[in-house]
Amino acid sequence: MAVMVALGGWTRLTGSGLSMVEWNPHHLLPPLSAAEWEEAFALYRASPQFRLVNATMDLAGFQGIFWLEYVHRLWGRLIGLAFAVPLAWFAWRGLLPAPLTRRLALLLLLGAAQGALGWYMVASGLIDRPEVSPARLAAHLLLALALFAALVWTVLDRLPVTAGGPDRRTARRLVGALTILAVIVVGWGALVAGLKAGLVHPTFPLMDGGLFPADGLVLAPAWVNAVENPAAVQYVHRVLALTLLACLSLAAAWAHLARLSPAARRPLIAAAAWAWVQAGLGISTLLSGVAIWLAALHQTGALVLIGLLTWSLHHLSGERE
Repeated sequence: MAVMVALGGWTRLTGSGLSMVEWNPHHLLPPLSAAEWEEAFALYRASPQFRLVNATMDLAGFQGIFWLEYVHRLWGRLIGLAFAVPLAWFAWRGLLPAPLTRRLALLLLLGAAQGALGWYMVASGLIDRPEVSPARLAAHLLLALALFAALVWTVLDRLPVTAGGPDRRTARRLVGALTILAVIVVGWGALVAGLKAGLVHPTFPLMDGGLFPADGLVLAPAWVNAVENPAAVQYVHRVLALTLLACLSLAAAWAHLARLSPAARRPLIAAAAWAWVQAGLGISTLLSGVAIWLAALHQTGALVLIGLLTWSLHHLSGERE
């Protein structure tokens, strides 16, 4: 799953995601002959990305972007097979508890839905403009994070339950709220990516000399700016991310003083520490003009943060009174 998210980010950042203009879930093989490559290239030449962005691209250039999107799609199908085949076998042999079987089957269905959602996102960039819908991009990323978190939780369920300490309930509510905030931050980050908002106001901590961008309220009604105006979307993402960083840092400091077991304290402190790394990656991405490798690391870093918060929340939720 982590590799899948990283591949998805790299595919988007290199403009490779719109190279495959058809969705054939049952088709695993790439073009193998010269005729098949020409057919695939002909389909791509009819797309808005070719007409408006890559009109001078030759077959070799097309193959360069095609392979990345192909590997991304193939990896998703391989994940599905690696999940479905063992699940069917163990369920048929009765080797899994019924609740676990139901949970894993639901995750498999959500994985299939994620594939369909990915195509729904790509299709939005094949109509008039060679840009996918930011809202669909956000939904695609958030569902990937939800699947990853659910898998982490399921793995942790197989491990022994550890004591949380007298302040466990307070910590659980705190981490739950921080996890919700982190998901919102990631969602707005996806909007930043979809709108290419990282390319406007590439300065920090101010936005071209101001606390709020001068072009941050150019759309009406005003609330639309928060989700459609690149300058305002970047501003909201910054504010939410810095708020999360401050809250996680304070939560980690509190965890040192709270009556929590070391096992319950450790993942929360790790999440706070990683939040600083993630903030550094985000700022570096902005200042670099959205360097592809930094942006890909920043997206993958969001997965790490959600995983650490899931680990923390599981530790604090596992013990029963």
